[in-house]
Amino acid sequence: MISINDCIGLCDLTPEEVAAIAEHEHVPEIVAAALGSYLVHTAHGPERIRDMILDDIRDSVRRRDVAHARQLVGVLRRFLQEHPELALKP
Repeated sequence: MISINDCIGLCDLTPEEVAAIAEHEHVPEIVAAALGSYLVHTAHGPERIRDMILDDIRDSVRRRDVAHARQLVGVLRRFLQEHPELALKP
């Protein structure tokens, strides 16, 4: 039987990135892993993932959940290290 960890391991995203997608889309992590796997391999999919993480950060700040916002900033940093072409230009 395939586990959630197996699915995440096959989707080219970190568990934290999958969790951010799940949070943004309000879906279970297994669905987020499938969606993330699809998006990361499409032309503008990584941009959509970046934007999901940014939305999650904004939502955390609005809720004044500083600890979660900081954690998500770390997720965004790691994602941008893998996809430097997505860095937001000033």
